[in-house]
Amino acid sequence: MKVLFATKNPAKIKKYSEDLEKKEIEVLTAKKLNIDIKPDENGKNALENAFIKAKAYYDATKIPSIGIDNCLYIEELPEEKQPGTHVRRVNGKELTDDEMIEYYTSLVKENGDKLTAKWIFGMVLYDGKEKYEYSWSKGHFYFVDKPCTTRNPGYPLDSITIVPEYNKYLVELTDEDRKENGKDIFKNDVIDFIVNNLKDEY
Repeated sequence: MKVLFATKNPAKIKKYSEDLEKKEIEVLTAKKLNIDIKPDENGKNALENAFIKAKAYYDATKIPSIGIDNCLYIEELPEEKQPGTHVRRVNGKELTDDEMIEYYTSLVKENGDKLTAKWIFGMVLYDGKEKYEYSWSKGHFYFVDKPCTTRNPGYPLDSITIVPEYNKYLVELTDEDRKENGKDIFKNDVIDFIVNNLKDEY
């Protein structure tokens, strides 16, 4: 079976591809197929944006596609300043990883020594006929204004995220830390969602 990830974010692809390949699912990417698709991500939430991306990639390739998106909510900010679906897009500009770190650490400095944050994720698998949706959230962490020197390309905010249970940056958590703290539970559920909804004929 084959599935196309409707993203150019290497971290999103890396996060799931190894486990999917163990299930005998070949993970295709825009880079592998030499395609450049730029869907207009104008959805109101993570699931809407995930579907926009999945449909755009499917329409261009006729390969079942997975769109992933996430919304960010910061407890200390008023509604009009919430990143929401525009985590990387600020004032109409698409930020690089380094620019994201600079922008969000400046928000921390403006609002105290840390910001309490929550991610809401949306994933859509689209095969041209059916749309399958899955959503989950992650909270109980905060942003700080001093970035870790370690980087996770595609997920720059991992370098300013502190996980209170370990008092470590998210980017510094080991695989053992994640398993011990139950942080792989969502990943396992996501893999099951994909496997259960991807049909054999693909």
